[in-house]
Amino acid sequence: MEKLFLSAEEVAEVMGISTAYAYKVIQRMNKELKKKGFITMQGRIDRKFFYDQFYGTADVVSKEVR
Repeated sequence: MEKLFLSAEEVAEVMGISTAYAYKVIQRMNKELKKKGFITMQGRIDRKFFYDQFYGTADVVSKEVR
């Protein structure tokens, strides 16, 4: 079973950025989710929402699932 959330370390790896910057990306995405009324967790982001925000990464998700 695939995890529902990505950690900052996982986001950093996927995006090829530092962990510190990944936390900033997650913080920005979580603000967007809060505006929509969702509950968020610091340092974690919903996997589907993350991949939906980055065009072209949908193929990566489908390959991971297989």
